[in-house]
Amino acid sequence: MPDPRMPLRIIPLGGVGEIGKNMYVFEYGDDIVVIDCGLMFPDEEMFGIDLVIPDVTYLKERRANVKAFLITHAHEDHVGGLPYILPEFPGVPVYASTLARGLLGNKIREHKLHHNPLIALEPGDETAIGPFTVIPFRVGHSIPDAMGIALRTPVGTAVHTGDFKFDHTPVDGKLSDFHILARLGEEGVVCLLSDSTRAENPGYTPSERTVGEAFREIMEPLEGRVIVATFASNIARLQQVLDASSQFDRKVAVIGRSMEQNFRIATDLGYLKYEPSGIVPKEQISSIPDSRLVIATTGAQGEPMSGLSRMANRDHRWVDIQPGDTVIVSASPIPGNEEYVARTIDNLFKAGANVYYHTIKRAHVSGHASQEELKLMLGLTKPRHFIPIHGEFRMQVQHGRLAIETGVDPSNVFIIENGMPIEILPDGSARRGAPVPAGYVYVDGLSVGEVGEIVLRDRRALANDGMFMVVITVDKQTGNVIGRPEIITRGFVPGNEQDPLIQTTIEKVIVSIENPGEHISEVGLLKSQVKDAVSRYLYEQTKRRPMVFPVVVEV
Repeated sequence: MPDPRMPLRIIPLGGVGEIGKNMYVFEYGDDIVVIDCGLMFPDEEMFGIDLVIPDVTYLKERRANVKAFLITHAHEDHVGGLPYILPEFPGVPVYASTLARGLLGNKIREHKLHHNPLIALEPGDETAIGPFTVIPFRVGHSIPDAMGIALRTPVGTAVHTGDFKFDHTPVDGKLSDFHILARLGEEGVVCLLSDSTRAENPGYTPSERTVGEAFREIMEPLEGRVIVATFASNIARLQQVLDASSQFDRKVAVIGRSMEQNFRIATDLGYLKYEPSGIVPKEQISSIPDSRLVIATTGAQGEPMSGLSRMANRDHRWVDIQPGDTVIVSASPIPGNEEYVARTIDNLFKAGANVYYHTIKRAHVSGHASQEELKLMLGLTKPRHFIPIHGEFRMQVQHGRLAIETGVDPSNVFIIENGMPIEILPDGSARRGAPVPAGYVYVDGLSVGEVGEIVLRDRRALANDGMFMVVITVDKQTGNVIGRPEIITRGFVPGNEQDPLIQTTIEKVIVSIENPGEHISEVGLLKSQVKDAVSRYLYEQTKRRPMVFPVVVEV
């Protein structure tokens, strides 16, 4: 019997109010399971940051209670945080499906993480972990083996959809597990957490198969090379590139480190089917006639170092874009990436290629459910409580409205932010808990979490207003200033000595440190006097506030 006072706590540490860094904590008593552990790419205000991962302070404080990480699928926004977070949880197993284990095994070897066993979790299995029974179910998405996860708990069953859409004609022929969802709905679902990415889009998301038709339509009349850029993890899309290429007797070269890796793993695990003779190593591209070649590459998001960006900038080792090439950008820009994508497409056109991209030709479909499919998920599971996840705030609100339309009580729809626990009580009622820490942790090079808001604020100030360094030499014995102060500036004005602004600033510095009668031997005081005088003067003259660094050299 469940303890009549003990609630199930559901806490998003990432993935609500944003697209990315998905991480959802399910806690009952002294047992915790975590669904997904993703990363997010930085926005343009996060200068120098490579990645953003969830803040796991709450979990670290309960390290001994964390029993498992459950992975829905192997996209970076669901697994990319593992290499940085698993070292904090030695011995905690990671449960994932076959393809996700294949791709994660690679990541784990790269990051030398040998203390977390990878355990098979396939759709239709049932696995007991502490008080939870884990029931994964198959859903459609833009990577094979994507799953949602139902958790039977002492207070009822919670269903987490993962990223999903209902594709009735999937490329791999594996349909979503409608029967499991319907069965759970009949038994009673106390809470549904569902993907909100396309909650603003009416209708249905088209089947992945429509992309194969678009590829064939584009390729058929072409004489030149065809270059297809997509996500490295989109195995179904790669399969369609292979199918369309073999239909028109073209060979395929796969380029880009992550795509080559995924291609190899997916082939070894049997997720990609093709004639080996149809694949050409990148080193031999030049020996294949243009009309017989298709190149699959990364870079559909305009990432500066990716295959496609390098080709567009004539900086690629194996491929330069040339007139007559046709490029298919088979992805739509992630929010925040639009500018990078537009820049890459412009560069491709400049190099003479013809480009098919998201607004021109539907050579891409989303892996996420639109409104009618979201309603179907709600209708199948018939949840008592509903938490829209995986979307920006406006998407969560729209999804909440859909839930109310399908019969969920408005007071049972929880539109929450990261760190807000929802507690489900044994009588089936739910309430909000006290928020837990759930901010951003920045990964910058090898440092994880060392760069915080203060450092970022400084980087923004340097980027916006530049820096101004004043070097003063003083006599160690007497504290007298020796010689004339020097000024070094970056990103503010060209730092040459003849600039009238620099000249008058030097005069101001001299005046601020000439204290007749008594010498300032206190270096700290000298620095603050210089800083105040220079900052005030520069703001009066330019209405800008560069960072002022006084440097006192004692000789």
